[in-house]
Amino acid sequence: MIWKTPINKMTGTKYPLIMAAFAGYGRTKFAALFSNAGGLGVITALNYQIGDFRSELQKMKELTDKPFGVNLTVLPPDVKALNVKVSKDDYLKYLEIAIEEGVKVFTTSAYQATHLGKRIQEADCYWFHKCALIRHAISAEIVGVNAITLIGMEASGFKNPYQHTTLVNITMAKRLLKVPIIAAGGIGDARGFLGALAMGAEGVCLGSAILTTVESPVPKEIKKKWLEIDIFSEDYHKKLYHRDLKATSVLSTAIAHQKEIIPLRDFIEKIMDEAGEILKSWGFKENQFNIPSN
Repeated sequence: MIWKTPINKMTGTKYPLIMAAFAGYGRTKFAALFSNAGGLGVITALNYQIGDFRSELQKMKELTDKPFGVNLTVLPPDVKALNVKVSKDDYLKYLEIAIEEGVKVFTTSAYQATHLGKRIQEADCYWFHKCALIRHAISAEIVGVNAITLIGMEASGFKNPYQHTTLVNITMAKRLLKVPIIAAGGIGDARGFLGALAMGAEGVCLGSAILTTVESPVPKEIKKKWLEIDIFSEDYHKKLYHRDLKATSVLSTAIAHQKEIIPLRDFIEKIMDEAGEILKSWGFKENQFNIPSN
């Protein structure tokens, strides 16, 4: 099945799949493998010191000839990540290095990134911003993002007490936004992928679902432990669906779809092949699935 949506038209990828930004794990090798498997591999810039960043981008271009992106996780004032204090100017330095190295797609997350978005637009690159709330997505659209990643409560990572589920976020966003939408939160198989497109998304962001693949930099012992997570337990439910302004301590519900540690390429191909087969079982007869631009 050939996939054509506004998201993979912008990114130039085979599939409308975006790699999530991972603190610690979103590094060059893992991102290159995601790109080679047909999605948009994303390097999380804050995983590297500014002085090392250019060489990592150059290494990325040696590892893949496919499109890739860079994430800039904009920390709220006075917040540290990876024991590094990042200034407003530092983000612009990361951005300039990536632009000079030919990166065309940038994802921003965690906090307002208008100062970065303006420079991304000036460089004629694509700007995808990640939000947890519809009102933040509307604000991002106003300042000119090219696409918005909306995170549902099913996702891992930082939580907002006013966050809705992936289903509510995406279906309402389709009514309220004009820019393409990337769904995130609890998606880990073909039906989740197709469900996100049916709800109104033009692409899907994969996070927890790929952390148990063979090439994930997570230690094997931890991967095995994650594969045993019972998402239906009371303990898991309380940890994932808490209503506080803080990060959750468990992976997203996407992890329930994984039963074994398999190669990343096999994982992605399985999703996309099964999605095609499901479409055929529903009577879809074309060899190309197309979502037109708004």
